[in-house]
Amino acid sequence: MSEQKAATDSQAEFDQLQKKLVPLWKSIERFNQDPQTIVVVPSMSIDAISSGAVMQAYEERFLFLLLLLRQPRARLIYVTSQTILPSVIDYYLGLLPGVIPSHARQRLFLISPLDLSVRPLSDKLLERPRLMERIRSLIMDPDRAHLVPFNTTNREKELALRLGIPMYGADPKFFPLGTKSGCRTIFMEENVPHPLGVENLGSKEDLIEAIAQMRARKPSIKQVLVKLNEGVSGEGNAVIDLSGLPALGDSKEKAALEERLRSMKFELAGGTYDSYMKKLQERKGVVEERIMGEEIRSPSVQLRVTPLGVVELLSTHDQLLGGPSGQSYLGCVFPADPGYAALITREAVKVGRRLAKEGVIGRFALDFVVVRSNGKWEPYAIEINLRKGGTTHPFLTLQFLTDGTYDPETAIFTAPNGQQKFFVASDHVESRSYRTLTPDDLFDIVVRHDLHFDQTRQTGVVFHMMSALGELGRTGLTAVGNSHEDAKATYERAVTVLDQETGGPTPVTP
Repeated sequence: MSEQKAATDSQAEFDQLQKKLVPLWKSIERFNQDPQTIVVVPSMSIDAISSGAVMQAYEERFLFLLLLLRQPRARLIYVTSQTILPSVIDYYLGLLPGVIPSHARQRLFLISPLDLSVRPLSDKLLERPRLMERIRSLIMDPDRAHLVPFNTTNREKELALRLGIPMYGADPKFFPLGTKSGCRTIFMEENVPHPLGVENLGSKEDLIEAIAQMRARKPSIKQVLVKLNEGVSGEGNAVIDLSGLPALGDSKEKAALEERLRSMKFELAGGTYDSYMKKLQERKGVVEERIMGEEIRSPSVQLRVTPLGVVELLSTHDQLLGGPSGQSYLGCVFPADPGYAALITREAVKVGRRLAKEGVIGRFALDFVVVRSNGKWEPYAIEINLRKGGTTHPFLTLQFLTDGTYDPETAIFTAPNGQQKFFVASDHVESRSYRTLTPDDLFDIVVRHDLHFDQTRQTGVVFHMMSALGELGRTGLTAVGNSHEDAKATYERAVTVLDQETGGPTPVTP
């Protein structure tokens, strides 16, 4: 059989599997007592993961999905590279409102290949047929089951095919739409404001020519960003300073641009010019103006397209950014500032409708930069994250714990009791002194200081990524409050308590 025919047959089989999501979705939406099996494989295919400890922590970041066990007939199969501590599982099951933890525990199945290499988790499963058979045996009814991945590559597609269940996420054939070049193309075609730039660049010469064109169109540009088509949390970005260059058309302009190119500053620690240019050649990328201003923020909009083709606006966030040039994702504040939340939501809807028309399903997010001039916010769409992201887990944690709803028109999240809810969340609560803690130590501290999420008040702290404490001195948390100020105070109190308990310095709040 030719490779082309095999690929065609595989795509046809996958398309048939995906059709099963429609009746399953209708059933789940209508009545959450219906049986279903959810297979969670939080596999990541990104450069930024440098150690097995980081890999495991990110895989455990989505343990909030255990809250789906609130549905009394749901079974959850959760796969991680390494075994999860039983006390961490107990911590999440203890958060379940209205459910007996032991009943939920019987419907939870934890699977691990016991492989802490930095390869994607999906690869580890695909090369272990016995483990795949074990997962298949736990799926009661393949017609009432689906796969929940982190990002969707051909690895996850192959997992779905081998398990015989559909995948709730974008078909990998849509991958180009989520690259930096693909995003810019969609923004142009859907009339969504975005920075001046050029896409589909693959060499030094391409970059120099593109920057020269941009300077010709807008001589006032001070900095540009180069972005690899495939980059996560700003890790594929580099900044080039354009101040003080020779005049447009000057014979020395291109030589000066090449010099600036060689001295660009990378967001990824340890990045080098040669390695970056090699990746640019392999993956291609874009260059675009870095939006500057006196008051500038980086909000995002989270959406999903259901298997029924309906576009749903889920949430807005203000992103907390850090790193060498302020492009690395550290955390978020929910909801985004009402001064521009509705503005970015309107632009995000255009992209959501386009992706739904293309046939994309699943969760995705749009990142924006907004700048205030003359008292008015102006939005610029930056990228489409065609996967779950850093804002997914804190928002769904809040939603699952409170049963609240977000109104995109007012940018307000309201619990059933009428109380508005807010949160501050970070994946980077870290200090060298935290390495002295185990997750059990953390739980002891949380209980003694009354930080634990309180189901009665529906406020408090929910931790995640706890397995990274011992090796990396790092954890994550979502601090829920009844106002922005309340959520921020709860977040800061949690960090202060951790510092006091470990004798370490107080890290700077992002």
